[in-house]
Amino acid sequence: MQATLNRGGPIKHFDLNLLVVLHMLLQTRSVSRAAQQLGISQPTVSRALSELRRQVGDPLLVRSGAAMTPTSRAVELARPLEKWLALTSSVLEPARFTPDQIKRVFRIAATDYGVLSVIAPVLPTIRHYAPDCRIEITPFTSDMVRKCAAGHLDLIVYGFAPDLSATHSRHLFRESQSVIVRADHPLARHHQDGPVPLDDYLRWPHIGISIGDPAVDHVHQCLGDRADERRVVARLPYFYAASDLIGTSDAILTIPTRAARQFATAQHFACLDAPAEIGGFDYWVLWHEHSARDPATLWLIEQLSLSSAAIDADRWVVQS
Repeated sequence: MQATLNRGGPIKHFDLNLLVVLHMLLQTRSVSRAAQQLGISQPTVSRALSELRRQVGDPLLVRSGAAMTPTSRAVELARPLEKWLALTSSVLEPARFTPDQIKRVFRIAATDYGVLSVIAPVLPTIRHYAPDCRIEITPFTSDMVRKCAAGHLDLIVYGFAPDLSATHSRHLFRESQSVIVRADHPLARHHQDGPVPLDDYLRWPHIGISIGDPAVDHVHQCLGDRADERRVVARLPYFYAASDLIGTSDAILTIPTRAARQFATAQHFACLDAPAEIGGFDYWVLWHEHSARDPATLWLIEQLSLSSAAIDADRWVVQS
């Protein structure tokens, strides 16, 4: 480590490691003990002392019997040197992180399902350990990965395969799909056990959910060649309001199981297994390289992951 010093004459390069040696010499008053403490050879310490004497223009330490005694100049340097070493250590060594130090807003792109299944369960933990941490949810957009790279977003809670070349990612859980219908719907009477057969599923009108910008309908994608047989009578960009459209109609709604079971419990709907053809999906949290070593962001990611792992989707219920 070298620095450029201007001592009123030509600019010279000064090796700052020499100051570390000088500090140890002033502590030990011995070349051999300084070498031992620093883990270097005695000749290396002797050469460093010679160079220090030349640079400072003072002997710094002089022989006095078996020991070495600091000169007046060395005594003057001792206190500033200690302060410099302490400041340097504080700069180079990472500060100890605790979540109660977090005093910031985390901007997270998520759907209302992401809020329900990932953010809401962990919020009590965040409030307990990081009371000054705040969460701001923004909608999905086609440029949200770019926004994350630019620092306008901190995290993305995401249900599609991530682009690992553009983001870091942590897998949160695997989710299945369920169908909710009004309690007295014919599907509820005939298909309580096992998945709803696809032919029966396509016989009824549907409430469609299209997520993001551009909009993506997961169910439509899964149906493949039979997608056109699905009669979508209403389409929404979010989950919560969709359940209100099935209470007084024959329409059916296909949504992730965590949300389906919450709505079924809260609004007394029947919750059925979706047809086998409608596969599940993986849920992820994404972040950018510039946050990869930020302790606050990593702590939040860890809490999201731990909370998601603790929720068994097959037994997921909402406590009233």
